[in-house]
Amino acid sequence: MPESVYNKSIQMVDLKTQYEGIKSEVDAAIQEVISQSTFINGPQVKKFARELKDYTGAGHVITCGNGTDALQIAMMALDFQAGDEIIVPAFTYVATVEVIALLGLTPVFVDVFEHSFELDVRQLESKITEKTVGIVTVHLYGQCSNMEEILRISDKYKLKVIEDGAQALGASYTFSDGTKAQAGTMGDIGITSFFPSKNLGCFGDGGAMFTNNEHLAEKLQMIANHGQKKKYFHDSIGVNSRLDSLQAAVLSVKLKHLDSYSEARNKVADQYDQAFTKHPGFYFPERVPYSTHVFHQYTIRLRESANRDQLKSYLQEKGIPSMIYYPLPLHLQKAYLHFGGRVGQFPVAEKLCKEVLSLPIHTEMKAEQQEYIIDSVLSFFKAK
Repeated sequence: MPESVYNKSIQMVDLKTQYEGIKSEVDAAIQEVISQSTFINGPQVKKFARELKDYTGAGHVITCGNGTDALQIAMMALDFQAGDEIIVPAFTYVATVEVIALLGLTPVFVDVFEHSFELDVRQLESKITEKTVGIVTVHLYGQCSNMEEILRISDKYKLKVIEDGAQALGASYTFSDGTKAQAGTMGDIGITSFFPSKNLGCFGDGGAMFTNNEHLAEKLQMIANHGQKKKYFHDSIGVNSRLDSLQAAVLSVKLKHLDSYSEARNKVADQYDQAFTKHPGFYFPERVPYSTHVFHQYTIRLRESANRDQLKSYLQEKGIPSMIYYPLPLHLQKAYLHFGGRVGQFPVAEKLCKEVLSLPIHTEMKAEQQEYIIDSVLSFFKAK
């Protein structure tokens, strides 16, 4: 297959083509906001919050400025105090631990499972001390962590649970009794991000928090709005974090398409799986039995006999982008070394950082493009 046919148009996420498919809906929604000129806290924000509540089944949805703000506001609402310990996976994006440090809390890292990338629940109880107050679990790459076990342990030790579902909105979890719940709706508070490249992304920054607790919902709303229930009367220390009306309007349109977007991503993932099954050079991502997968990323792991960075360079030469999520675990990041991180402490996370590579996956992937990607990956190993 000629490289020049497809390699100039392949992207990790094709937001432009996605927009073109819903252009009339998005343009009309944006124009409505402009015509009304209610750019902050307009009716579109309340409308989107109701729609997202209905979609997820959450008791309450509170929108905010971005996913990192959502994490911070969640921890503030749960009354975590300086010096409290928060358990968090060592293999995830920095925002998860960043807000812990900013609030004067202490992150306690836990390793992850190497095939599913999720928090290793077998290690949780060994990390709990008298200072532990919460667990932040990350639904990494698009599927849920083992929430049943996390909730069992949190209940046993009276800990709070925050679900970082920024990469898994729309994923469904099935408990052992057959009941189902959406990612972000099972812990005390769930959070998500609407960064443009997310499965449900806006045209700027945005985020939301989920809770089934009415008291917590009121606190989240108040903290996100300068700590006030009534304008100019501040009951607590808060922040200024809000989803603007333009972004809410865009998100309302895209939410209607989210399930079809997830189906499209799964179709791409299925094709990758089929092409890469039992390949001697790498592992394709495991799908856990208790969660659906919305494939925010399709992340392979290179075996020890292969060189991840060489494959990345090889693909780049062929016009195929790829990304390393993430090249260094949190406990070894320079900014967080003072929490006691050292090489060898979390061997799986450290190993994954040397092995993982995410391939292009998005809602507008053409079959010919994916065939070219697959052929290129396989040709790299044939050349070895």
